[in-house]
Amino acid sequence: MTVPVRRLWVAVLCGYLAFGAALQALPSYVPDRYGGGALASGTAIGIAFLATACGRPFAGRLADAGWSRPVVLAGGVLAAIGGLGQLWAPGLGVLLVARLVMGAGEAALFSAALPWVLSGVRPAQRGRLAGWFGLSMWGGLAAGPLVGSAAGGAVWWVVVALSLVAVGLVLTTRRDPGLREPLVRLRGLVPPGVPLPGVTIGLAAYCYGTVAALLVLRLRADHIEVDGVALAVFAAAFLVVRFAGSPLVDRYGGRVVAVSTISVEVVALAGIASASGPVGALVFIAAAGVGLALIYPACVSMTLDRVRGLRPGVSMGVMTSFWDLGVMVAGPLGGLVGERAGFRAAFLVAAGAGLACVAVLLRMPRPAGSRR
Repeated sequence: MTVPVRRLWVAVLCGYLAFGAALQALPSYVPDRYGGGALASGTAIGIAFLATACGRPFAGRLADAGWSRPVVLAGGVLAAIGGLGQLWAPGLGVLLVARLVMGAGEAALFSAALPWVLSGVRPAQRGRLAGWFGLSMWGGLAAGPLVGSAAGGAVWWVVVALSLVAVGLVLTTRRDPGLREPLVRLRGLVPPGVPLPGVTIGLAAYCYGTVAALLVLRLRADHIEVDGVALAVFAAAFLVVRFAGSPLVDRYGGRVVAVSTISVEVVALAGIASASGPVGALVFIAAAGVGLALIYPACVSMTLDRVRGLRPGVSMGVMTSFWDLGVMVAGPLGGLVGERAGFRAAFLVAAGAGLACVAVLLRMPRPAGSRR
């Protein structure tokens, strides 16, 4: 049976455009509606990634067992429910629950769609296709803030609409006639070979989470008047390098690319911490997008090298869960550091996480048979 790759790509893109639009709205939405500060805003952003971190391994394992389509459908529905919950939440507690629901939906949407897509290609092509398909998620996260800015006061309705478009696209796919494993047999959620690439992407995710949760607040605190375009600049740099630079992973190997790009990220985060004017701030913000653009395909390559292409759904799900955990920690921790020591300090802490990421990569043993 032919896998509807393009339709799934667009469905995941729509789901993550909704997720990214919510990230743009929350730093202002939480203080304006609920009176929270940086800690509350960071928690609201980060808590959704707790649900995605917990949900991805299960969604990937269910997909490996033949349940991709219903899990992807459930993901789109949960994302829409989470969007409505954020629109109608009467208090911060309900908003946080809605964020958890939306996070669970996004986990199911991508982590069940990816093994569905990989099931239609030869093992030798899985790394490249996984990196390309990942653009649906990362492109949505990067471009979603632009959608959120353009939507203005209607942002939550746009979030719901995009999630429902994802549901509609999946509903138009054919049912998979393949055999499905009984759910009671689902076992082994952490394949060997995944944790080290997972730690790598988790530390990089802390850098991203700090940018997502605190960049706008950092710029406003020092009256650097580019807060309205900052996330757009970050997204543009991210997407350009992701499209143009992904072949570098196949040419030089995941570890080499990851070390190079995360080194750029460290410099960029330190620059954001020290910037005092709009031009310098935008240069370092763009560099931050460049530094994070290739970390996902690099970690996909390292993970598939280590698991030898077996059980790609759960392997990718667990590895990507580390990303979610990193973003989840960055929101409240970065917000706390920002409130206690200032936003400059919060970005220096993120730069330290980037240095730790480089250290892990340099000490990571190469898998047997790998030349890179």
